[in-house]
Amino acid sequence: MAGLLATKPRVINVAALAEEALWQELELTPKPGLVDKNNNGSHRDMDHALFVRSIQAISPWFARFDDAGREFALRTDSEQLALLRPIGIACEQAMLRATHGVNTHKGGIFALGLLCFAAGRLAEKGSQINALSLSSQVSGLCQGMVQRELASRQSRATAGEKQFHQFGLTGARGEAESGFATVMRHVLPYWNPRAMHEMLLRLMKVNPDSNLVSRGGMAGMRYVQNYSQQLLARGWQHNDLVEMDKQLIARNLSPGGSADLLSVAWVLGGCKY
Repeated sequence: MAGLLATKPRVINVAALAEEALWQELELTPKPGLVDKNNNGSHRDMDHALFVRSIQAISPWFARFDDAGREFALRTDSEQLALLRPIGIACEQAMLRATHGVNTHKGGIFALGLLCFAAGRLAEKGSQINALSLSSQVSGLCQGMVQRELASRQSRATAGEKQFHQFGLTGARGEAESGFATVMRHVLPYWNPRAMHEMLLRLMKVNPDSNLVSRGGMAGMRYVQNYSQQLLARGWQHNDLVEMDKQLIARNLSPGGSADLLSVAWVLGGCKY
């Protein structure tokens, strides 16, 4: 009996981890260019209180993403993505109602919603839930997304379409289609939930963040990547992050894509083993 108890797999609540992830990301301070407890970063239309309301509106939906993954577990990947979209849109609408139209967490809803949906699918099939299985599930669900939604469209109407055609950047879609490869390769091997600033710097060092490109072009993205690399290489202290925050605010740069991936890292890190 003792042996059976010892090998019983632990229960992982990905929906709860997703909510945790949003709170952890918000409360991390200082957070260069981003909304935190000290300031609004490079955002004129957002503050800490707005993010609190946004998270409160979003969080109940994570269980619904999980439930949908269970309900549609036996459908094909392409069918499931189509079934998932209305839930994602409804969650976004709940966010926008809470924030009076400000997009605080659209990227987080997309990424964390996919992870919760994948977790529900795995649970329904009796499969193990861990970082690798979640990554694989999300990648499978999103296969072909970049080609369908970026490469094959010629309108170049959205920021994502423009960046893909101009710079080859795939943004949040590419991350999801890769199974969050940036997190899997550059954060999880060093995962430490008590060193979230370090994890964020690791992300900013390598992430081709579309938010930065929207605000500062490729030069703005490279500035943040190089700045992060230098801090990681020489070692950093609290005041270095305060100064980095000032520099990014002065340049109107906000690494929002890396903030979203930090939330993904919290979920996958919680499922690592």
